[in-house]
Amino acid sequence: MNICIVGAGYVGLVTGACFADLGHKVICVDNDRKKIEALKKLKMPFYEKGLHDMVKRNVKAKRLSFSSRIEEGVKKSIVIFICVGTPPRPSGEADLSSIEHVATEVARNLSSYCIVVEKSTVPVKTGKWVEHTIKLNARKKVKFDVASNPEFLREGTAIDDFLHPDRIVIGVESKKAEKILLDLYKGIDAEVVVTDIKSAELIKHASNSFLATKISFINSVANICERTGANIAEVAHGMGLDTRIGKSFLRSGIGYGGFCFPKDLDAFIHISGKLGYDFGILKAARKVNEEQKALFVRKIEEALWIVKAKTVGILGLAFKPNTDDMRFAPSIDIIDSLKENGAKIKVYDPQAMEKARGVLKGVTFCKDPYEAAMNSDALAIVTEWHEFEVMDLDRIKKLMKKPLVVDGRNIFDPQRMKEMGFEYISIGR
Repeated sequence: MNICIVGAGYVGLVTGACFADLGHKVICVDNDRKKIEALKKLKMPFYEKGLHDMVKRNVKAKRLSFSSRIEEGVKKSIVIFICVGTPPRPSGEADLSSIEHVATEVARNLSSYCIVVEKSTVPVKTGKWVEHTIKLNARKKVKFDVASNPEFLREGTAIDDFLHPDRIVIGVESKKAEKILLDLYKGIDAEVVVTDIKSAELIKHASNSFLATKISFINSVANICERTGANIAEVAHGMGLDTRIGKSFLRSGIGYGGFCFPKDLDAFIHISGKLGYDFGILKAARKVNEEQKALFVRKIEEALWIVKAKTVGILGLAFKPNTDDMRFAPSIDIIDSLKENGAKIKVYDPQAMEKARGVLKGVTFCKDPYEAAMNSDALAIVTEWHEFEVMDLDRIKKLMKKPLVVDGRNIFDPQRMKEMGFEYISIGR
């Protein structure tokens, strides 16, 4: 099947590469000419495990190509995926200007039947606006369908998530569109949820908001554990064995970050407000998440007593491991708070250093965790990279001014750290 992916960002590029790997012919379109030229040279705009090899393999097989001209993709394709960004406005509302622009450009270049699919995360009822925009701007009377096919890709495991998903959600309004999209996903063994467009749009926002709430809940329980002497790891384990609750997203820490959860939670709160419903649970989840970062900074400050002129090594900058994504990363707010109180900051991340240089100012970038630990008064674990779990703790201890580790991801065993001579502070334990 001929497919056009509009937007060669995180979702678009992974989606395009995976569809090509399934045997479809895919053209990825983006108005960023530098990005397209780099992709043609097989240079990835972000880090995602396995993506470079997949793109290279499918470009070589002539199943995947790149262009900066949307008309080239639209005229050749029966399915057009909209994968552009929907960044948050100050109010929390999603900015849909890129969605409107793509819908307009698609309309102007339509010459035969196609399905225009929302892949970007959009507010409920966006499908109707996409349909209206295409009808308003179409130069020819060509039949088309609009559909919703939300993505559920996690950074760091995106390819596996695409090829082995929990479910595939398809929101359609015609049997023809349903059949084409079902055929498109042949070869992937997963339950397919076929529903209306509005329900599909809501599934994505509701899913991400629920997961964000689950994280904030377990972090709130962790704070109770600290006040009572209980162990959050044991509490979470006991909770997770209940199949109604499940084990995932019950790991306490410094809160969620990244582009999806903060943005989608804010958008869902805004959507609910416009519909006349005050979604108080989501507001509380957001509040807890912001407070969790402040609590972590307070742990560091209390352990150091005087923060001014002290050196804090930060291990982990990306919002989660196995990605270089710095968008809404908790590390940014944590570092800014420590700097405001006069701390000197040294940082290291296995993948995010290049992107962090464009975000973080007034910090020292280190080549490895040992350089970050050298002569530091405290070492803060902010992202749970495997590299940190297996580092030489004896060496870390000798390098530091004071063997103080404040672990925001609970990657070490408290008893072992104590036996090794560290002052070790974690979350909820």
